[in-house]
Amino acid sequence: MKTNLKLLRKKRKMTQIALQMATGIEQALLSKYETGERVPPTETLVRLADYFGVSIDYILCRTENPDVNK
Repeated sequence: MKTNLKLLRKKRKMTQIALQMATGIEQALLSKYETGERVPPTETLVRLADYFGVSIDYILCRTENPDVNK
């Protein structure tokens, strides 16, 4: 399962290292989340959704609307 995480990060013109510094989530994990190698735990999804101002469902590609279920 891939996520919209990379899209959100690229829209802000951020590197994975910059996102790591902003959220405290390790760069290696961010890479695995972006490629679909790993699924972020709920706590991490909440942190990312709050940081980007989108819903968890949007990050997980369950909706195309970033504002659903915020």
